[in-house]
Amino acid sequence: MSRERSTQSTRTKAQVNRTAKVAALAKTAGTPGEQQAAEAALVRLGGPTAAPVNQGTHLTNAAVRRLQAPAIGNRITFDDDPAGFGCRVTAAGSKAFVFNYRVKGTGQQRRVTIGGFPNWTIGAARTEAKRLRQLVDGGGDPRGDFEGQREAPTVAELCDRFEEEHLPRKRPATVESYTRLLKLHIRPHFGQFKKVTDVTFSDVDALHRKVTKPGSVYAANRCVAVLSKMFSLAIKWQMRADNPAKGVERNAETKRKRYLTGDELPRLTAALSKYSDRQFTIIIRLLLLTGARRGEVLAMKWVDVDLAKGVWTKPGSTTKQKTDHVVPLSAPARQLLAEITTRDEFVFPSDGKTGHVVEIKKKLGIALQGSWHHWPASPRFAAQLRQPVGFIRCFVAADRRPARPQQSNHDRQIRPPVR
Repeated sequence: MSRERSTQSTRTKAQVNRTAKVAALAKTAGTPGEQQAAEAALVRLGGPTAAPVNQGTHLTNAAVRRLQAPAIGNRITFDDDPAGFGCRVTAAGSKAFVFNYRVKGTGQQRRVTIGGFPNWTIGAARTEAKRLRQLVDGGGDPRGDFEGQREAPTVAELCDRFEEEHLPRKRPATVESYTRLLKLHIRPHFGQFKKVTDVTFSDVDALHRKVTKPGSVYAANRCVAVLSKMFSLAIKWQMRADNPAKGVERNAETKRKRYLTGDELPRLTAALSKYSDRQFTIIIRLLLLTGARRGEVLAMKWVDVDLAKGVWTKPGSTTKQKTDHVVPLSAPARQLLAEITTRDEFVFPSDGKTGHVVEIKKKLGIALQGSWHHWPASPRFAAQLRQPVGFIRCFVAADRRPARPQQSNHDRQIRPPVR
């Protein structure tokens, strides 16, 4: 008899605890549907029902003002339409309109905060809640869309990944050129917060026009080329589905066809013979004798040079075609290389990061000082020295005209060689 009484007492306590838990859930239920389910459970357990206000009350601005703050946590008072719309009040007295819903397919319960009261009135908040309800009924996930947009990569992050993963595969000259374009034009144009998915054709076209306006027609074209590659990789990296750089009309580029004339070459040779930096003069002479690109000559290694056979094998990692290229060395070229007594890794070593000489433009200006005129050099020679519009400002002793004021790159015009 005593054992039966003890068992009955235990069952009574368990039912009381269960009823208390369901009653607590009924007070904090999310949607009106959840509220009704909790109320039904309380009826079956014989417990008290929750306050009618949580069953769905037609809220007004006055009713929201009268809502009391709970002792701890927060309390949501739901509106009667639409389902899931209500006003949340925190223990500190802060009030905000919220919308609760379940994602179709997964059943995941989510909540969107519409906005705070009184900045949002009940009418504006209810209209927004109805819009969100339509999205949910159509299979949407408003909070998931917001979180996805917030976590979406920015153009700045795309630039970082482009530099970290793509540029290391390129030649040093290409890395330097792309890095400069990213720093001077692309990054400043898009800023730190522009999302990759938000970039449009108009954004890319605007950058092209902005860089072109001061006269940098070639740099503008290179910017579009870099962006096109970046967004092609963005598609591969699943950052977006299309390439907004496709179809941008680029500036016309005029190829240079000017070469050294018979009387200009002796002038250059004479000016170089007076310059004290022998390493620099050998570089210039090899550029003329081999026709190689500036970066190829500056990065020349002794292991690739065979003076006995008179050949220089340019490895594919340094050539534009990315294939090995054997260059015959003439007798003057072999003689120049034989004059170099040091045998470091590079033919033209330096203390810089690359281990070899990378810049010769400044020394060229010093070597060719004198009376001046614009002297057009061979296209490859001029382009590799990075002179404006492919022309080198040369100072030759043969021209004895008085010096003129220095002009800007924008005002500088092409002049024929002085005869």
